[in-house]
Amino acid sequence: MLDKLAAIAARYEELDNLLAGGSNGDFSKIAEYAKERSGLEEVVAAYHDYQALLKDLDGARELLADPAMAEMAGEEVRQLEARRGPLEERLKLLLVPKDPRDDKNVIFEIRAGAGGEEAGLFAANLFRMYTRYAEEHSWKTEILSANATGVGGYKEVVFEVKGKGAYSRLKYESGVHRVQRVPSTESAGRIHTSTATVAVLAEMDEVEISVPERDIKIDTYRASSAGGQNVQKNATAIRITHLPSGLVVTCEDERSLTQNRQRAMSILRARLYEQEVEKRQKAEAAERKAQVGSGERSEKIRTYNFPQSRVTDHRIGMSIYNLAAVLDGELDQFIDELAAREQAAKLSGEALPAAASDDEE
Repeated sequence: MLDKLAAIAARYEELDNLLAGGSNGDFSKIAEYAKERSGLEEVVAAYHDYQALLKDLDGARELLADPAMAEMAGEEVRQLEARRGPLEERLKLLLVPKDPRDDKNVIFEIRAGAGGEEAGLFAANLFRMYTRYAEEHSWKTEILSANATGVGGYKEVVFEVKGKGAYSRLKYESGVHRVQRVPSTESAGRIHTSTATVAVLAEMDEVEISVPERDIKIDTYRASSAGGQNVQKNATAIRITHLPSGLVVTCEDERSLTQNRQRAMSILRARLYEQEVEKRQKAEAAERKAQVGSGERSEKIRTYNFPQSRVTDHRIGMSIYNLAAVLDGELDQFIDELAAREQAAKLSGEALPAAASDDEE
């Protein structure tokens, strides 16, 4: 561990010198170096704290041989040793490779699953839950496309969450969410089970995911939203088909063809990147079971039980008996535990528990 930390500290110092030299006025290089340096800053600061602690510990131990200083030195050694363990654990966590997408903006795709209109209403509940969570973290949200059911629900809603670290927190939400409640149309009071799928995609830049023009087919048509024929007669909506993969993205919420194209391409890049990640995870799963955050959308990750006011995350076996608060965006208890479990699993090399099967609560 110390060798790795020393190498990181050396690279940090090298980046300092490169930035001080101005990189011959190459602003793209300066930005690249500054970004890399920023990513190393926390681990280097912790490493310097650790080095200072070890130096103080050596000094205190030397004083143990002096009868006049032994008692005071012994107390200092005990205090420093108490700090040493937690600092070493923190350094181990900081050395765990970070997901390069963690600081990205997020594209959410929520789709109604089994359950008819009730599934659409549940999709709307989830959409509100995530927008409220974003508000609590001072992140901005913007709908990219929506297909409403007409009774207050969504067949599908795609929206963006913009904010530093958004993906690092929200990536655990990918999967099938299940609701158990009595629909307003149910006269006999029977509990129905409905589902909605959530896909969390990291927004990728053009330089990170290149999509050649020859690989896409673009169709334009009149939009039904406020950006389309209600305002103008031009075809502003766009449908992009990625020919190699067959992925299709539509966007019609903006008022111009150019804006809709930009948004559709952003969604397409995010989906293509996610496909590549899933391919890699499936290959790794041949040797080790996939961990939390794998994006296996067939897995039911969470159940929202209205009669019991209970929300259960099946991956970590955690239940919260305050459904109203969770649906109002209070998700941090789940997300904190999921993040902690993932970090622990990475350190130990063990797999985390899978999500629930159909017959599990």
